[in-house]
Amino acid sequence: MPVMSAGPRLLGLGDNTMDSYVDAGLQFPGGNAVNVAVLAHRLGVEAGYLGCLGTDAAGLLIREALAAEGIDLARCRQVEGVNARARIVHNAGDRKFIGSIPGVRGRYDLAAEDFAYIAGFDAVHTSIFSELDAELPRLRAASRQLSYDFSERWNDAVFARVLDHIHIAFLSAPNREDAEVEAVLRHCATAGVMAVATRGAAGSMALVNGEVLRQGIAPATVVDTLGAGDGFIAAFLVALLQGAEPAAALELGAGFAATVCGWQGAFGHGTAWQDGSVT
Repeated sequence: MPVMSAGPRLLGLGDNTMDSYVDAGLQFPGGNAVNVAVLAHRLGVEAGYLGCLGTDAAGLLIREALAAEGIDLARCRQVEGVNARARIVHNAGDRKFIGSIPGVRGRYDLAAEDFAYIAGFDAVHTSIFSELDAELPRLRAASRQLSYDFSERWNDAVFARVLDHIHIAFLSAPNREDAEVEAVLRHCATAGVMAVATRGAAGSMALVNGEVLRQGIAPATVVDTLGAGDGFIAAFLVALLQGAEPAAALELGAGFAATVCGWQGAFGHGTAWQDGSVT
């Protein structure tokens, strides 16, 4: 895969997990903030990751994978305890989450040095799974551009505590009608937020300066859908950072999401695993 020219710096801040494929006996490093950092770096920008990894084998494996990918880990924590883990099954390449443990994921204790580090990036991306909502005001103050993935867990209460503190909202909205998606995007816009919704086979929609933009999916040879949405986010953010218009960023996001569907795990680095094991 060709690498785009070097550009701005992006930080993945927050959640990580060891994605454990129950039916295949494999495990892969993952988590929205981790995946976006790695996939943005594969698209040519410098990237860092700040989060909490366990001291167990899973945490060490994720750190090794991030280091191998060239991700800056200067402020990443290795916290005593078990790493976050998700259990996943597949049907024809499509993944279904069947359980998870948070592990040490939320034990940040962010200090002044962390906020100084965050301020050194052109874009910071976090998620609803990162257990950082209470820190969003300080993160917004330290960030030039702060994006947030709501996954499918958006509702009025979540919007009320998050929207005022971010610049870009990513929502997952599969199996929802155009009118419903447009309405929620317009709700996000009332807080001055650029809002983007991914919709599975229906593609994506965004609301930018009052205009609704639509993008279809790109053709894909599907091996594993895990990480495709994070690939979309990474490509969209990289495109914006490199000066693309939002419509072009949607198109690049669709194309890279299709690419991510072509490999196992969000970004590879799989190892053997047995359900119920601690490694």
